[in-house]
Amino acid sequence: MEHFTAAASGQGGGAAAGPRGSLVIIGNFDGVHRGHQALLADAALDAERRGLEPVALTFAPHPASVLGRTPPPTLTALPRKVELIRRVQPAIRADVVTFDRTFAAQTPEEFVRSVLLDRLAARVVLVGANFRFGKGRAGDFTTLGRLGEELGFETRSHPLVGDAEGPWSSTRIRAAIARGDLEAAERMLSRPHMLSGVVAQGAKRGRTIGFPTCNLDELREALPPHGVYATLVDRVTASGGAVALARGVANLGVRPTVEASQAARANLEVHLFDVDEDLYGAELRVHLVERLREERRFSGLPELKAQIARDAEAARARLSALVEDPAAGGAFR
Repeated sequence: MEHFTAAASGQGGGAAAGPRGSLVIIGNFDGVHRGHQALLADAALDAERRGLEPVALTFAPHPASVLGRTPPPTLTALPRKVELIRRVQPAIRADVVTFDRTFAAQTPEEFVRSVLLDRLAARVVLVGANFRFGKGRAGDFTTLGRLGEELGFETRSHPLVGDAEGPWSSTRIRAAIARGDLEAAERMLSRPHMLSGVVAQGAKRGRTIGFPTCNLDELREALPPHGVYATLVDRVTASGGAVALARGVANLGVRPTVEASQAARANLEVHLFDVDEDLYGAELRVHLVERLREERRFSGLPELKAQIARDAEAARARLSALVEDPAAGGAFR
């Protein structure tokens, strides 16, 4: 088992909480959505009132991947998750525990003693009502409360936060993305859903028809339906932050017009407006603002070129109605 404290600029070895102790909120925080944001705000305020250090405790990789189950699609990769936690509540320290088989084998009391007390000096612990912990998921909120009484920390169950359709949750956001309802996902996330990856070498067909693209084929986040999207694009910096790069139009799918046998894995091709530079090896964040149409097979490259031109025009018009800065991606989100 390994612990580290992570910040928006990267990840590094973590230090235990100071002598004043900490208020710890435990969760996966996938997406850092509006529900998380409300809970983090309450935690930061409560910690300030009590004179405690606020800590968001999360785990990586997803426990399901270690326990032999299929983890759900990710809304935010770990570095982005930590960055968002720090962005929405700068006072909160994000602390990440490596979830491995050694960690999974701990009893509930061992987890409480080694992580909450020895490492974080927890005085208050906030969890969801369905929180389970320890080997075989043996511990629950009642277990945590009993251990808190014995070992000297307060436990609280944080409330669900949502709207008329139900609580805001990562599961609900994944469902909205899967059915292509990006507007609903954005309402719950408070920002457009984002895909990220490293620009890889492609066949460079786009350049031959006047629409060069950045190809991202190792996508990390939950995928919406295949199609063409208006996008805002950021470049990740060496420090782990991001700077706005450009607006663009992107195709997510299997390139049916140019691929004889469709790839099993989706590829994201992004044409950046008014940018002409070598981006191979750069990590990009592609914010999906709106789905313009479904992915289609065309009769050949001339028909495809004409459609891309129409898509680019539609994306420019849509994005100009949303933002004034032509390079206004997620760096400000």
